[in-house]
Amino acid sequence: MQLLVGTVKGGFILDGDSSRRNWKLRGPFFDGFETYEMVADASGGRPEYYAAVNTWTWGPVIYKSIDGGKSWKRTKKAPRYAAKKQKGKKDALAVKRTWNLQPDGRGRVYAGVEPAGLFYTDDGGASWQESESLNYHPTRGKWNPGNGGLCLHTIVVHPRNPKKIRVGVSAVGVIGTDNGGKDWRFMNKNIRVDFSPVKYPEWGQCVHKIDLNPNKADVLYLQNHGGVYRSADFGENWTEIDKGLPSDFGFPIAVNRTKPDTVYVFPMQGMGRFPPDGKFSAWRTRNAGREWAPAHKGLPEHAYFDVLREAAAVDGEEHGGVYCGTSTGQVYYSVDEGESWRQMADHLPRIASLSILDN
Repeated sequence: MQLLVGTVKGGFILDGDSSRRNWKLRGPFFDGFETYEMVADASGGRPEYYAAVNTWTWGPVIYKSIDGGKSWKRTKKAPRYAAKKQKGKKDALAVKRTWNLQPDGRGRVYAGVEPAGLFYTDDGGASWQESESLNYHPTRGKWNPGNGGLCLHTIVVHPRNPKKIRVGVSAVGVIGTDNGGKDWRFMNKNIRVDFSPVKYPEWGQCVHKIDLNPNKADVLYLQNHGGVYRSADFGENWTEIDKGLPSDFGFPIAVNRTKPDTVYVFPMQGMGRFPPDGKFSAWRTRNAGREWAPAHKGLPEHAYFDVLREAAAVDGEEHGGVYCGTSTGQVYYSVDEGESWRQMADHLPRIASLSILDN
């Protein structure tokens, strides 16, 4: 098992044994550049690793490894907008950062970028194609950024129907397609916007993260800027499920891979971006959000860091492992569904993302 760790000063890999209690750290890779995402695509048998690396020399680039992360090479191409202007704007779009990489399990890898756009490669990064109907959406000129920028940070591909895709954009909301990207529509029904005069607009939500269990794929869970939500119909309708949490604000959300009604969030104070009362805790529901309880045994009781939107992950083992990385460089993990936690790594740079490659 491997935990791929993206940080603001490069990427790391933690190699674990079958017990998930002994880990060895490798890295950093990518010369200290911002690494917003590291993922592995095992759809072809031998895993191929991809890293979204945002450099100050070559701009946003993609690195790839085919030897388990031992060596990395820049792909021939990286996501880039076509040299055409968006409606109502003087300048053409230009990729500032790559935020998210998402294999679809069939050989395609998607990339989400800032300013918000969706790209994909079918040839291992030799070329990247745009989702033009999304990237030049008629409403695009009115999209506003969240605090972290106008970023497409979440890509969810339906495990049984790859033409059904949902993306999360801050601060635009959930946007979806059912026909492989020919058409895109807003899917924010019942998601509130507390900072807007209109509480439930068609779009303008600051979605932070979306996750699902592949075996119950129509059910999505969402952490919003305010509120935690569940959808039973792959984003058509949303129901708020945050009653009992100490805060409805947070960044990541993670669904257990063997128990689809078990979900983890990491509440934060909205203004301070640190745990409520300074006590860090994962919060867990075992019944799809009807009830929540803290899961913090082994976690620090006094902490003023945060957990970013990509910095939580779950594995596929029977007793589901949960992993989170902090803005102050610690990685914590649980091998018993959050009942108890251990520290896996310390003194890393600010952690941007975690991703699991199961055995």
